Order: sequence, then structure tokens, then C-alpha cells
Amino acid sequence: MSEKNDINEPWVGTKEIAEHLGVTKNTVHKWIKAGSIPCSRVGKLWKFKKSEIDAWVKSGGAVEEK
Repeated sequence: MSEKNDINEPWVGTKEIAEHLGVTKNTVHKWIKAGSIPCSRVGKLWKFKKSEIDAWVKSGGAVEEK
């Protein structure tokens, strides 16, 4: 996705990002708590840009450390 489209890209919630990544909402919340996933807080809700999440995954951000 180009930078030009980023400004018009809609924010999505935790459920949609979990479905996009094929993980549970609990996993997404674990990444939020760890501060590893790119997200923004809007009131009590966490919001995400799919393009940022895709870039985060491609950079190895979703790899779990044991």
C-alpha cells in the first residue's frame, strides 16, 4: 500500500486484526501488553492499520520468543 493511501486507510479493531492474522484476540492482547504490535488507543479501544500490521509481520515482529 502506498503512503498516499495510508491517510485514507480505515482503522480496524482487535477482532478484525486477529482474523487478519489468523490468531486469537488473546494473542493480539498479549502483543499489545508487550508493546510489540503497532497500535493506537482510542478511548478504551485499541485500533490498528492493516498496512502497519503487515509491515510489522514482514519485519519479524510477530515471531514469538520462548
